[in-house]
Amino acid sequence: MSDHPKARAFLIVIDSVGIGGAPDADQFFNNDTPDTGANTLGHIAQACAAGQAEDGRSGPLNIPTLAALGAAEAIKLATGLDLGWPAPTGAFAAATEVSPGKDTPSGHWELAGVPVPWDWTTFPKATPAFPDAVTAHICAVAGTKGILCNAHASGTEVIDTYGAEHLRTGWPICYTSVDSVLQIAAHEEVFGLDRLLHLCETIAPMLHDMRVGRVIARPFVGQAGAFQRTLNRHDYAIETPAPTLCDWAHDAGRSVQAIGKIGDIFSMRGIDEVRKGDDATLMRHLSDLIDTAPDGGLVFANFVEFDSLYGHRRDVSGYARHLEWFDVQLGALLPRLKPDDLLIVTADHGNDPSWTGGDHTRERVPVLCHGAGHRNLGHVAFVDVAASVATHLGLTPQTGKSFL
Repeated sequence: MSDHPKARAFLIVIDSVGIGGAPDADQFFNNDTPDTGANTLGHIAQACAAGQAEDGRSGPLNIPTLAALGAAEAIKLATGLDLGWPAPTGAFAAATEVSPGKDTPSGHWELAGVPVPWDWTTFPKATPAFPDAVTAHICAVAGTKGILCNAHASGTEVIDTYGAEHLRTGWPICYTSVDSVLQIAAHEEVFGLDRLLHLCETIAPMLHDMRVGRVIARPFVGQAGAFQRTLNRHDYAIETPAPTLCDWAHDAGRSVQAIGKIGDIFSMRGIDEVRKGDDATLMRHLSDLIDTAPDGGLVFANFVEFDSLYGHRRDVSGYARHLEWFDVQLGALLPRLKPDDLLIVTADHGNDPSWTGGDHTRERVPVLCHGAGHRNLGHVAFVDVAASVATHLGLTPQTGKSFL
């Protein structure tokens, strides 16, 4: 337990930056291919070294800050792959998940101390994908005679395919994926942003009762042929079945600041403030909180564009560019931390852009620590991240074991 009452903690999730080696990867699939052998960060590094990720960047993957924290050593722990990078100066581990999912809520909940105790409900790869009762409820709340799509679909492609018909009919575009999710896309101006948010919020309890993890509002703007999603996405997530790290800190009177979609993932439970935006904006928020977060507080951040813009789209070069951008930003932040601060960079699952399909990949994740000395922490559990942050803050963990 920390002897420093002013100690702060920064828990940063770089969404989908897995390191391979999940022991149960053979039970998770992209199409009909098991995730065995997927390695998001390792395969990106190998592609860069081989000159196969040259779109908008060039040469070996250049992430010296993450490397110094132990990124390559974490990959070696997870898979045995040796990238030959310089020895690290931080503390590092490879974390293994036990929750039965490779989705956003499963990973984040478990990192915050609460493994998912049930199997998520997903929708079949069929048309229609949704049960008639769900479709009828959406129509009743939206005041429409039908919905569009009603199938598995890509979030960017679905608005190109159905956007014009949506403008003509006023029907919401409803789609899903291999994750436990129902997403609704609608035009911010024609359908109305408030109307879309009300629709998603109203139908969410029905989906949560079915053990569907999230109902997601996906607003967009523009004209046919030039539709574009906006930053006003909102996730209506099922509540965690037990108190999380956010609750532990909040109930102890500590400040809990959320960056990105953390507020949505945890249904704002135990969170004092949330700051949103694209990843560049989120980095500015994190920079601000380095200076302004109160003593004893927790800052919990998610940077989603690794996953949403590059992993799902299987864009190796784009993923590498984003890693290099993040690394530069992180390198500028670390010297500004206070002596008693702990900063942990981790991930919630994998999304190997070199892999088949377009879904997440089941992988271990890195745990890279600044403010915990230079140590090989070995293999840890996701819940040990929550326990370690709590211990650093002088709180008593309710699950997990601190590796500090």
